[in-house]
Amino acid sequence: MKPLHYTASALALGLALMGNAQAVTTIPFWPSMEGELGKEVDSLAQRFNAENPDYKIVPTYKGNYEQNLSAGIAAFRTGNAPAILQVYEVGTATMMASKAIKPVYDVFKEAGIQFDESQFVPTVSGYYSDSKTGHLLSQPFNSSTPVLYYNKDAFKKAGLDPEQPPKTWQDLADYAAKLKASGMKCGYASGWQGWIQLENFSAWNGLPFASKNNGFDGTDAVLEFNKPEQVKHITMLEEMNKKSDFSYVGRVMLPTY
Repeated sequence: MKPLHYTASALALGLALMGNAQAVTTIPFWPSMEGELGKEVDSLAQRFNAENPDYKIVPTYKGNYEQNLSAGIAAFRTGNAPAILQVYEVGTATMMASKAIKPVYDVFKEAGIQFDESQFVPTVSGYYSDSKTGHLLSQPFNSSTPVLYYNKDAFKKAGLDPEQPPKTWQDLADYAAKLKASGMKCGYASGWQGWIQLENFSAWNGLPFASKNNGFDGTDAVLEFNKPEQVKHITMLEEMNKKSDFSYVGRVMLPTY
């Protein structure tokens, strides 16, 4: 996720600054988070506004990542784009292809602000960077990672140690079977299958997800997640699903997590 700077809005901002140095410059910002994270975004904006009285960031929630991405591109085409738009990491290529954004490293450079791109963890910044130049196209912000939650009371009921969560996928399969046998409707559930069960699984195991440096070196990349390890993993999930130890209830978008 990340905020991206629209070229058209940046130009309008520059004109506003030149036209009236005394006026407060409004900076429209469309975040993609609500709930507790949305409150934190509002808090960040309030703190910035308090410290910079000549500027006012105005956060406006337009929907989840996909909805915000569509709204942002549509707004750009009609000349009403916000100055900053928050888009999930896989939307980077879409935003660049739309020619709707100004690379964040250019924004900092033109503003005369030093920007140390090396401060970001490479595995995070890689999602937001130009693979040819290595420069950030957008600003990493609230980057997501899968988190496993488990019910300690359910563990106790199933005869499992509530202080010992599963450490491997085989552990998870074994635990899920015991949880199901103890009366749970299912032992394990997960959303965003492609991201968690293939992309993250591949990264953790040092396996390619696609050709062309996992798609970063060209748009003609080919998916390559049919290696033995990935096939074995998906086969395990399929077997768990047949026994109702694993349940896939659909992809969900929860901006409150």
